Amino acid sequence: MKTIAKDTDNVSQEFPMFTIGLDLGDKRCETVVIDRHGKAVCNDKIATRSHALQKFFAHFPGARVVLEVGTHSPWISRLLAGMGMDVVIANPRKVRLIGQNERKSDRVDAELLARLGRVDPQLLFPIRHRGEAAQADLALLHSREALVRCRTRLINHARGQVKALGGRLPACSAPAFARKAAPHLPEVISSVLGPILAEIKWLTTEIRKYDYKVELLCANRYPETARLRQVQGVGPITALAYVLTLEDPARFARSRKVGPYLGLVSRQRDSADSRPQLRISKTGDEYLRRLLVNCAHYILGPFAPDCDLRRYGEAIAHKGGKNAKKRAVVAVARKLAVLLHRLWVDGQPYEHLRTFAMAA
Repeated sequence: MKTIAKDTDNVSQEFPMFTIGLDLGDKRCETVVIDRHGKAVCNDKIATRSHALQKFFAHFPGARVVLEVGTHSPWISRLLAGMGMDVVIANPRKVRLIGQNERKSDRVDAELLARLGRVDPQLLFPIRHRGEAAQADLALLHSREALVRCRTRLINHARGQVKALGGRLPACSAPAFARKAAPHLPEVISSVLGPILAEIKWLTTEIRKYDYKVELLCANRYPETARLRQVQGVGPITALAYVLTLEDPARFARSRKVGPYLGLVSRQRDSADSRPQLRISKTGDEYLRRLLVNCAHYILGPFAPDCDLRRYGEAIAHKGGKNAKKRAVVAVARKLAVLLHRLWVDGQPYEHLRTFAMAA
């Protein structure tokens, strides 16, 4: 019995002095503190404010803090890391044990996070938040995206209302819609849709201002985006979003790791001899993944020049089968993500037909 007790004490020394589970809320956070022996020594609710968090965590210097990804997790994780805490940010997509708990509450979630983080942080599949500067610059792209979506909804609304009265608005690009659609509005609803067209025109002006800011940001603060824009179909928005999302290319030992990071690889659920073909995982940043897919559509479209990416996608599409074109688009998007990382790391000029030239 003495030997067992001694071994237990030695094992307990391997755990951190305190592990704190933090369940984030918009107004208040639930905290559960676990000591190195696995005993809950403290449970408290604190305001989701920087001064309240600093006051509470000052009593546990160097503790391991475990929290889930959420709206407040980026700034809270930076705050606690600045205080010297060992911060672990759990991936909720991987830790289904929390969401599927039959007796779920804020305190139970906080204690479960603390116990998982105390035993092995890798069980939480920890993620890494981007820095404050990158988060602020990425807000520029997200704000532009919000304006684009608003304009699209208004354009669809105007077309639908005119079509319901038996009319048609001319086919045109979104920036030119307000100017070209105005003469074709039915007189009976011209006064109703006039303000809509004015709003679309204003949104187009604001979106152009954002485009100008993106170009300045790429040129002045992120010159590495120029390497990525060598690929036909990759514009300033995609290049900047790629750089800001990955932030540090050294995070990936191999460029091929970028594809799974952005959710562009198939999910896997093998069992014995069963290996079903599943859809892509769609993990990681949804915004960047959508931009890469849009680039892949252009590369495989009628206006893109001949290149290795295009030939790679066409070879997959020509194999036929169900959803062959969709698989080709996803495959090109994944290969594009890998290529952009390689260009970023190496800094070499992009060769459109490098694979073909090597084979020749």
